[in-house]
Amino acid sequence: MDKVRTIDAALDAVGTGMTLMIGGFLGVGTPERLIDGLLNKGTDGLTVIANDTAMPEKGIGRLVVASRLKRAVVSHIGTNPETGRRMNNGELSVELVPQGTLAERIRAGGAGLGGILTPTGIGTMVAEGKTVIEVDGRAYLLEKLLKADVALLKAYKADTAGNLVYRRSARNFNPLMATAAAVVIVEAETIVAAGQLDPDEVMTPGIFVDWIVQG
Repeated sequence: MDKVRTIDAALDAVGTGMTLMIGGFLGVGTPERLIDGLLNKGTDGLTVIANDTAMPEKGIGRLVVASRLKRAVVSHIGTNPETGRRMNNGELSVELVPQGTLAERIRAGGAGLGGILTPTGIGTMVAEGKTVIEVDGRAYLLEKLLKADVALLKAYKADTAGNLVYRRSARNFNPLMATAAAVVIVEAETIVAAGQLDPDEVMTPGIFVDWIVQG
């Protein structure tokens, strides 16, 4: 099956109020053209699950500035003062999650688990309102899984069947998020015919991917 689509056609899967996972780390590995498409489409009321909100002029930060988000679940916002301003003014709900915990909650969502147990956050405000479970005399927080309606990801190379290759640090959250969303849309720098990728270099199998767009 050829999964290549135009950006507009692929983004038909994204609607107002949906929860999105967006790959990247400070904009590295973030699908900028898909974000352009979201901005052009005018979709708002979004919840975004991501490592961070990048910078005001880059990546997810542009969605923040354009007032497209109602909620962000991220590990930090320090590089985007606009996110902090909106959070403090009550314009944007922000859930700050330790980075390792964030990655594991996404992994749990993709693996069909209910959540994870972690000692991170015990005895801090991170633990407020959460279930604490003792295992072999040690306390752990139950951190629930994270899933999304749609994942917007970035790949270095894809074939038309949706098999993906990431490049260096742009790999970051993209492979995890590919497993944890109902619909996965990937912006690829290079698209080749099915069968042209060496199976040993495939990092995300095409079974996880719904649509590919040209980056």
